[in-house]
Amino acid sequence: MTPVRFGWFSCIVIFVGLLRAHSQSAEPKSTQDWAAYGGNQEKTHYSALAQINKSNVKRLEVAWSYDTEETGGLQTSPIEIAGTLYGISPSQKLFALDAATGKLKWKFDSGVVGTQPDRGLGYWASPDNKDRRIIVGVMNFVYALDAGSGQPIASFGDHGRIDLREGLGRDVATAFIALTSPAVVYKDLFIVGGRLPETLPALPGDIRAYDVRTGKQRWSFHTIPHPGEFGYETWPKDAWQKSGSANNWTGMTVDQKTGILYAPTGSAVFDFYGGDRPGDNLFGDCELALNAETGERIWHFQGVHHDIWDRDFPAAPTLVSVTRDGKKVDALAQTTKQGFVYLFDRANGTPLFPVESHKYPASDLPGEVAAKEQPLPTKPAPYARQRLTEDMLTNRTPEAHQWALEQFRTYRSEGQFVPLSTKQNTIMFPGFDGGAEWGGPAFDPESGILYVNSNEMAWAVKLAENTGDLLNGKGIYQSQCTICHRDDMNGSPPLFPSLVGVRDRMTQEQISDRIRKGGGRMPGFPNLTAEEVNALVNYVSEGENKELSSGQPAPPLMRFRFSGYTRFHDPEGYPAVAPPWGTLNAINLNTGDYAWKIPLGEYPDLAAKGMKNTGSENYGGPIVTAGGLLFIGATNYDKKFRAFDKSTGELLWETTLPFSGNATPITYEINGRQYVVIAAGGGKDLKSPSGGVYVAFALKSSE
Repeated sequence: MTPVRFGWFSCIVIFVGLLRAHSQSAEPKSTQDWAAYGGNQEKTHYSALAQINKSNVKRLEVAWSYDTEETGGLQTSPIEIAGTLYGISPSQKLFALDAATGKLKWKFDSGVVGTQPDRGLGYWASPDNKDRRIIVGVMNFVYALDAGSGQPIASFGDHGRIDLREGLGRDVATAFIALTSPAVVYKDLFIVGGRLPETLPALPGDIRAYDVRTGKQRWSFHTIPHPGEFGYETWPKDAWQKSGSANNWTGMTVDQKTGILYAPTGSAVFDFYGGDRPGDNLFGDCELALNAETGERIWHFQGVHHDIWDRDFPAAPTLVSVTRDGKKVDALAQTTKQGFVYLFDRANGTPLFPVESHKYPASDLPGEVAAKEQPLPTKPAPYARQRLTEDMLTNRTPEAHQWALEQFRTYRSEGQFVPLSTKQNTIMFPGFDGGAEWGGPAFDPESGILYVNSNEMAWAVKLAENTGDLLNGKGIYQSQCTICHRDDMNGSPPLFPSLVGVRDRMTQEQISDRIRKGGGRMPGFPNLTAEEVNALVNYVSEGENKELSSGQPAPPLMRFRFSGYTRFHDPEGYPAVAPPWGTLNAINLNTGDYAWKIPLGEYPDLAAKGMKNTGSENYGGPIVTAGGLLFIGATNYDKKFRAFDKSTGELLWETTLPFSGNATPITYEINGRQYVVIAAGGGKDLKSPSGGVYVAFALKSSE
C-alpha cells in the first residue's frame, strides 16, 4: 500500500480547515438578542430560544449579578444587543454591561436625579450600523447616547438631549412631565408620551415624534383636540388650553411592516371628578392607531367614556396573529385595569370578539355628567373578579371576616363604572392598580396563548366637597395631595405612605425638595411658588394652616376632591377579600377561552402558617419562550423569580431574589449560552428594603 504523503502547503490547508471546523462547531446554532422593550417590535415578550427548557430549568444558577449600589427600587426591563446589556439604575444613571459576565463597560450620569420609575430604553441604528444610539428618558429629558461609549451625541437636541416640557403650549417653568416608559423607534423617528400629574394643573398628553438624529420634533398628535380637530366637540371649548393629561404613560407599539403606531392613553385630569370637562373626552382612555410617519389618526377605540375612575389603558398593546374562520388575522391585544382583554383587527380596529355597551348609573354630584354607557368585550371572560359581594370577603380568621363584613355593609359595591359619591365609600374592584398593569402580557405565537398577570385588590373610596381656596396650606394640600395621602394624611401604605409624623422622618428642607421633585409614584409640583411650598410644608409637618400673602383674589378649589386611595385591608394589613390576591392567566386568543389560571405569589408570613398560594400584588410582566417556559418575577412580598410550564401553569423552578423583581425579565443568547436577566430592586412595598441589582441566570455548566 502506497503511503500518503503531504507537502507543507497541504498541511497548512488541512490545519486551517480544522480550525474553521472547530470554530464553526463552537459558534451558537442560533443567536437572539433582546433588542427592544418587550423583546421585539411587536412587544410579545417572546423568545425563540430553547436551550433552557422544561427538562433542565431546575439547573438554572446565577451566572452574574450587577449591583448598582443604589436604593429606591427598579422597574426597568433592560435591553441586550450584540453582547451588551443596557440598563438603568434607581437614580436613573445609564450603564452598559458585558451581557455574558456582567462586567461594566460604561456608565452615564446626566446629573439629573431621577425620582420617577424608568421602565426601559430604546435603541436605534443607522442602515450601515455605524451610528448606534440608546434613546432614554431621564425625567423630562430624552438623551441620545452613543451605544458604544455612552457619551451624549452633541448634534442631537441641546448637546445630546431634548426637554419634553417644551412644545406643549404651556409654561415650561411650572410644567411636570417624566418619560417613564421607553420611546418606540420607527425608521428615523422615536415617539414618546410621558407621565403627567393626576390633578390640575397638568400638561396635555400630546403624543410626539422626533427625528432620531437631530432631536427636532416632526409631528404631534393632540389627545385633547384643538379647534377644528376630530373629537374637539367631546370637550369644553377651552379644554385644549386648560385641561390636562389624556396621556400615553405606558409606552406604545409600532407595526414596522405597516407603519401604524398603536398608542393607548389614560384619563384626563382630574381623575375622579369631571364637572369641568363634560363630554366623552376623546382621546382619553383610547386605543389610538396613528400613521407613524405623520401622526394622522387611522382609527381609535375609546375604552372608557368620560373617565372618572382612573381606568387608564395600563400597558403597551401586543401585536399578535390569531386564527379566525381558518385564516390568520393580524390583531392587537390590549389589556386593561378592569380585567378585560380587547382584541382588534390591526388594520381597522374591528373587534374580533363582540363589544357590547352596558348602561351604568348617573352621578349624584352637582356638575358631574357620567357617561350613560361603557363598552366591554363579550370574550375573553375577565381575568379579574368584577363585583365584590359578601361571600367574597376574607376568611383568613373569624375576626378578620367579621371586621370585613361590618365594613363592607357600609360600602356601595355594584361593580364597574359606578360614579364616586360624597355620601359613602364606593368599592373599586379590581382596584386602581389592576387587573393588569404596566408590565404587559406575553404572547406565544406557537399556541396563540396570551399570558396576563393580574391584581385582585379592592379599594374603598369617596369624594369630599371643597369649601376653601388655594391661599393657605390646607387648600393647597386638598388640591394637590389628598388624592394620594388622604384628608387625614394616613395615606394607603405601602404604595402611598402616611404623612402622619413626617416631621420625625424628614426635615422641612427634605419635604420641600420632595414636593418640588417628586419621588416614586409622586410627581413633582414645579407649579407651586416658594411661598406655596412653604405653606404646604408647614401644614404637612406642623399642622399650621398658613395664609399666603398674595393680594390677589383666591383661586377656587375644584368643587370636589378625592379623599384618598384607601385599600380595603383588614386590621392586620392583609386584603379584606378572599384570595386569590394575584393571578397568572393563560388565554387562548383564537377561541377566547382560558387554558389555565393560577394564583401568583404569596405572603411569606402567611405561607409559614400554612396559608400558601394566596397570590399577591404583582408588578412587572412575564416572558415566554420556545423552551416551553414562562418566566416571571413581579410578586411584591416573597421576592421570588419563577418559571412555569407554559402549557399547564405548573411551577417548575423558583429562586429568591435580593429584592422583589418588580420588572419584566429578558432572555438572550451569547456564544451558545442562554441567559435570563431580571432587575431586582423592590420599591413597590414601602415596608421592605429597596435596592437595584440586575441578576442573570443560566444553566449550570456540566461537571
